[in-house]
Amino acid sequence: MSGNLPHRTPVLQKPVVRTRRGLGGALPALILVTLFFVVPVVALLLRSVTEPTPGLQNYAILFGDGTYARVFFNTFLVASIVTAVTVIVAFPVAWTLAIMPPALGSIVFGIIILSMWTNLLTRTYAWMVLLQRTGVINRTLMDIGLINEPLPLINNLTGVTIGMVYIMLPFMILPLVGTLRAIDPMTLRAAALCGASPLDAFRRILLPLSLPGIAAGGLMVFVMSLGYFVTPTLLGGTSNMMLAGMIAQMIQSLLNWGLGSAAAFILLVVTMALYALQLRLVGTQRVTGGV
Repeated sequence: MSGNLPHRTPVLQKPVVRTRRGLGGALPALILVTLFFVVPVVALLLRSVTEPTPGLQNYAILFGDGTYARVFFNTFLVASIVTAVTVIVAFPVAWTLAIMPPALGSIVFGIIILSMWTNLLTRTYAWMVLLQRTGVINRTLMDIGLINEPLPLINNLTGVTIGMVYIMLPFMILPLVGTLRAIDPMTLRAAALCGASPLDAFRRILLPLSLPGIAAGGLMVFVMSLGYFVTPTLLGGTSNMMLAGMIAQMIQSLLNWGLGSAAAFILLVVTMALYALQLRLVGTQRVTGGV
């Protein structure tokens, strides 16, 4: 009888992995976030409402004075222009990297990453040399006959835009390349076989599918542009002062910690509000999908 019984293979028991419950595992991260984010932000807020006297007078000055309002407007204008130009310039570069052979693409990608490792101040001073009235760009344009007199490319919005777009390009290209490489090339071929023109294929297929990368890179570029200090100060001058430069002047030159803290806190709140709005409109998965 025993010989007719079916043979049973032993069932291997999976090891039981016990996970730590509660906040114990996340405690180190919570401590770091509290020390390096929550505490500075709270201290910033307290200084903005307690110095020189308790109250909201610092915020009233910032919103009521036309000079400060102009600085706020200039900050968001520059950040918007830089973001838009960076997207326009970075998209064809990212698309070229996405369809390029892997070996050549790795070399070009490495060159782009290498530019991020160069000192920011050095790159900004290089643009100061290139953009001045007697610089290489103006002399070249005059030598080939395109212009008769030097163009004003520095100490204005044009110089700030050129310098910041150059610095922001890698931060836009990186998420775009990841998103574009994930797009199936057969989708564009199918659109072409169905009679779609290259412009229609770009507008109705490629552009919508690349929105996660554009959203991720655009948010990164816009937020970084809001708080940029070195490039706008050197290439824009006092007539194109941005909020970061104004905060530095308030604290370093005028020693007005209350007003500077209020301006910094407003910038932080606006940045977080923009990020929350983008998450709501685009969605968490789409924003982070291209990174």
